[in-house]
Amino acid sequence: MGCLILEERKEAARNGRPAQNGEYTYKLECIFGIMARRTKEDALATRNHLLDAAERVFLAQGVAGTSLNDIAVAAGTTRGAIYWHFKDKADLFNAMMDRVAMPLQRPLTLVEEAPGDDPLPGLKKALRQALHQTVTDPQTRRVFEVATHKVEYVDSLCAVRARHLEMRKLWLARFRHVLLKSAAARNVRLPVPAGTAAHALHAMLDGLVQNWLLDPEAFELESTGMKGVETYLRGLGLE
Repeated sequence: MGCLILEERKEAARNGRPAQNGEYTYKLECIFGIMARRTKEDALATRNHLLDAAERVFLAQGVAGTSLNDIAVAAGTTRGAIYWHFKDKADLFNAMMDRVAMPLQRPLTLVEEAPGDDPLPGLKKALRQALHQTVTDPQTRRVFEVATHKVEYVDSLCAVRARHLEMRKLWLARFRHVLLKSAAARNVRLPVPAGTAAHALHAMLDGLVQNWLLDPEAFELESTGMKGVETYLRGLGLE
């Protein structure tokens, strides 16, 4: 880069044009900016490549049975590259989960923040979107299968268990909020405490997804799931 700036200064001198420090400072800043952006893009690409490899290996071998070296080999890189991006295997696993979990959480967050008195229609729409993504998006389906059928809560994966519990707590809180607000908007008294109703709704959806992943040909997840949600809400007096 210094050579490039020097050559431009020489060229300006040959043409009888005085060198402008501000001009070269700007060009140098542009070069550094481009390099920084490319470095950031390359780092993100490497991180995603490692997560892609982790999905494949976790699915094939299970989480507890997979080493970081296995993932490095599958990604065509080194363990050092993994440690540059992730603290340990649990950190890598949680990052893999975030790539699909965060887009699923966003619609439910919008339901909570949406104007209006009754959030129930928005909740049903968000749940349908989540089930649809599970069925149609291969990455979501792959990651969910790893999370439900390929993980063991051994000592080295305590952080994974903690994350699962935290995510469950988050979904329960959102379900409870929506059920309470919808009941108030519809002037309905829930037949059970809102927390209990939220637990049951979460357990039903979680069980449906887990059973569908075991045998996707057994039933159609999106339509069966939404029929189950509507039936359950009807039992609560909200349909």
